[in-house]
Amino acid sequence: MSNIYIAGIAMTVFGRHFERSLDDLAGEALRGALQDAGCRADAIGAAFYAGITNGALQGQWSIPGQVIFSKIGIEGIPVFNVENACASGSTAVHLAVQHLRAGACDVALALGAEKMNVADKAKSLALFESGWDVSRVEDNFATLAKLGEGIVPPPGSESDRPYSRFMKIYAAMCRHHMKTYGTTQRQIAAVSSKNHRHSVHNPHSQFRQAFTIDEVLAAPPITYPITLPMCAPVSDGAAAAILCTEEGLRRIGADRSRCIRVAASVIRSFTHRRIDEPERGIGRLAALQAYEQAGVGPQDMDVAEVHDASAMGEIIQAENLGLVPPGEGGPAAERGDFTLGGRIPINTSGGLESKGHPLGATGIGQLYELVTQLRGDAGVRQVPGARHAIQENGGGLQGVEEAALAIHILSKN
Repeated sequence: MSNIYIAGIAMTVFGRHFERSLDDLAGEALRGALQDAGCRADAIGAAFYAGITNGALQGQWSIPGQVIFSKIGIEGIPVFNVENACASGSTAVHLAVQHLRAGACDVALALGAEKMNVADKAKSLALFESGWDVSRVEDNFATLAKLGEGIVPPPGSESDRPYSRFMKIYAAMCRHHMKTYGTTQRQIAAVSSKNHRHSVHNPHSQFRQAFTIDEVLAAPPITYPITLPMCAPVSDGAAAAILCTEEGLRRIGADRSRCIRVAASVIRSFTHRRIDEPERGIGRLAALQAYEQAGVGPQDMDVAEVHDASAMGEIIQAENLGLVPPGEGGPAAERGDFTLGGRIPINTSGGLESKGHPLGATGIGQLYELVTQLRGDAGVRQVPGARHAIQENGGGLQGVEEAALAIHILSKN
């Protein structure tokens, strides 16, 4: 397969941008990516737009990409609207890679943008209820909540405030891991503490406040074992990537020293597996496929960005990616293996918990961090000598796992 490169990438600060419009955020990300690639908008041959809240929150159910792009200087080229739940941004990148490999163009744009903070907060939270089979909501919930049976939440560990029902599902997955492997709440809190410490040094992060493990444990509860700092917030933001073939790089005159190769791009969907079959998990299978495609293994990875909508997600995905054996994610987190300076730094950006989670922009935001690391531009949060990086980004739920999951491996030339 021909080599594909990220020539330019940019993101806005993720956060609560009540005063900014969706196209304003998208325009900032596009301008940043174009400047980073050193190319003009008219060099782009195809554009992929990832956004899943446009319809519900802005009323733009159809053609959101065409509408947004027309306002920020992209028109007349093929535009594709991408929806794959929280994996939408990564899916847009994957489709751009396939478009380039097919020879349909030599420069492509992937852009994700969300404006999730609106006056009616309940409306924003309700969006998450569509991330599974809506014809079987109660059956879905009962099946997934059952995973947490056998561990009784301590008194005072359940919030009486309204949160997305998905938090109870994340908690059930935590408890299942705790039952199966002996993972502790303190180990989960170690992930959250580490990510909040990393985010202090990330100027694009929604939150930049450090927490100790004890502070994470003492924070307001959501549902056991999850506390507030362990959860991703509701976020606004945008991120964009300019991807090129070799010919595209030559045509736009890209600085090759700053171009990062997409060594693997994989998307998989769930299967009807049992929870006691982790070897058949979507994340594990996608990782194996990505490593084979890239010709590298987990031992070659220098840095990772994984989907931590709750802190437990980082532990599960570190195991799925083969960065640690099954059941070792919790102890590794507590030892500091995933911390900057540790054996395999994970979520140097601060992760979704701190950097923020504007659904359609999330995956491209993860790739922004990894490109920054591979270029050596991450400053205080730089992983020394990073050459290979892996990203994991999941979306929705079906069966006992993500409905869709994307993995990218990036390599420095």
